[in-house]
Amino acid sequence: MFSEIFSKCTQSKGISLYKLSKDTKIPKTIVYDWAAGAREPVSEYLIILADYLNVSIDYLLGRTDNPEVNK
Repeated sequence: MFSEIFSKCTQSKGISLYKLSKDTKIPKTIVYDWAAGAREPVSEYLIILADYLNVSIDYLLGRTDNPEVNK
């Protein structure tokens, strides 16, 4: 589930996995593993991803269909 949502977010925003890795300083092997469904992010990375992609953590985890961040 996470890998599908993660890929959908990066593709819809036109962000390559390499750019995401470079911008967030998350190792690219981890980012590529997320996209492939080989692993899921730890909480530290979820916070970084949600902020970078401007979506909620609940959306990234598939707990809601609403990507909006609660402010």
